[in-house]
Amino acid sequence: MDAIAGKPKKDPLVASAISHWAPRFVANGVALTDFQEVTDGLARWEDWCGAWCARAAIHEALGNQALAAGCQLSAAEHYTRAGACYHFAKFVFVADYSQMRAAHMKAVECRNRALPLLHPPGERVTISYEGRQLYANFRKPADAVKPPIVVMCMGLDSAKEEMDAYENVFLARGMATLAFDGPGQGEAEYEMPIRGDYETPVRAVVDWVEERVEIDSGRIGLWGVSLGGYYAPRAAAFEKRVKACVALSGPYNFGDCWNGLPELTRETFRVRARCKTQDEARRHAATLSLKGVAAKISCPLFIVAGKQDRIVPWQDAERLAHEAAGPVEFLLIEDGNHVANNRGYKYRTQSADWMARQLGMPAV
Repeated sequence: MDAIAGKPKKDPLVASAISHWAPRFVANGVALTDFQEVTDGLARWEDWCGAWCARAAIHEALGNQALAAGCQLSAAEHYTRAGACYHFAKFVFVADYSQMRAAHMKAVECRNRALPLLHPPGERVTISYEGRQLYANFRKPADAVKPPIVVMCMGLDSAKEEMDAYENVFLARGMATLAFDGPGQGEAEYEMPIRGDYETPVRAVVDWVEERVEIDSGRIGLWGVSLGGYYAPRAAAFEKRVKACVALSGPYNFGDCWNGLPELTRETFRVRARCKTQDEARRHAATLSLKGVAAKISCPLFIVAGKQDRIVPWQDAERLAHEAAGPVEFLLIEDGNHVANNRGYKYRTQSADWMARQLGMPAV
């Protein structure tokens, strides 16, 4: 027991998860009280997934009650929050694969229930990719006629079920959104390992966008968070149909970050890259690199980094800004952590406004 707080002493993995991810949970849909209550009662990492699933089930039940009463918008909000809690139950819980996957499927189920009830509503879509399917959530502003679209690239431990808050800032400014799970991510993580040449799945996604007649496929933006902050500019370097790109706290070379990564992050990468050992995973991480690639980025680029980031050094973002060939706006948030989740108000709306300008949308 902790003699000061009178609570069970937390094992290092629980303590690490709390210290690294608390701002992210709250910024992306978890109620602060939920975070405090669930983590206060946790001592062992083995109990993490179950504890968060139990809290998610409360929000899911509220969604069921609201839907039964005909309150569709309330149901959507409850289901979305439930999906976020189920997502954070599984997000780096690779030590118990079956438990992780069960929580993940609940996250997908809850977000899918929410999609048609949201304002604006969403649609679950499939995208053909190398003989398989990628899954994505597509949303379009109500009554918008051929709006531009922002394609959203996930990170190592994020998935489309976590994207509601990110989607809404673009939707409010008249842009459609497409949040998709790529190789090694979300619903694709069970069949497709992480790959550094992320322009390949993005090419398939952009092909899909061009088939949607309700979207202006001449105005495609690309957005990526954390490891997605590497994936998005990497893809923009090769996929010239992309007209603008936002990169949030992405590494320049993921292998160079390896020794400073939390243990949970390294193990999650190993599992999702299908590597047998940590040494093999570290070598694979080094193939996720912008060396010789950044100079090929010609579209406008908006880069965000937190100077207090303990995951990805802010100098990686600075290097990308210096090497990119096109116009660059570099926002360094002095008091920001990884993805500046603790200072979201300093970049979320600003990056959405920037994207709107690049894609020809009027200021709102």
